[in-house]
Amino acid sequence: MQDGALAERCRALKLILTDVDGVMTDGTVLLLPDGREAKSFHIRDGLAVVLAHGAGLKTGLLSGRSSEAVARRAQDLGMAVVRQGVRDKEAALREILAEQAVTAQEVAYVGDDINDLPVMNAVALSAAPADAPFEVRAAAFMVLEAPGGRGCLREFIEAVLRARGEWERADASIGVRLPAGP
Repeated sequence: MQDGALAERCRALKLILTDVDGVMTDGTVLLLPDGREAKSFHIRDGLAVVLAHGAGLKTGLLSGRSSEAVARRAQDLGMAVVRQGVRDKEAALREILAEQAVTAQEVAYVGDDINDLPVMNAVALSAAPADAPFEVRAAAFMVLEAPGGRGCLREFIEAVLRARGEWERADASIGVRLPAGP
């Protein structure tokens, strides 16, 4: 991937959307004896969402499953869009575009499986975790080095912010001043 092509796609972004299971989590669903389920989220993905907000980007999730844990995580992170239990992600994307008053060219999406392909193909910038199936990695503009649930959303958001020249500003939004990076 050429840095110039990434920067061009990132400049117009206003919203970063992500799938949950397989991106924000490793895809494991723990079914508890009382019928509830539990999920494990990588803390650096959460900080990346906060950094994106500090850079003026909105974030959200678009998931095929519904979970109290996901709703709580999205609320804790202040995500603007929370769509769970979505069968038709492409239709949900159209609704989100209208509700958020953005175009598909102002949206990025991280997906990990074939049900994410319609959204990945519709938005300006798409990414897939390292462990996504071949078809998803082939469709993604970026294939991340990290697997799902292991910081891939952080890797993606950091790449977006660096490409926009906003990495340092985002860090400053949480009171951190980083040394010059790569």
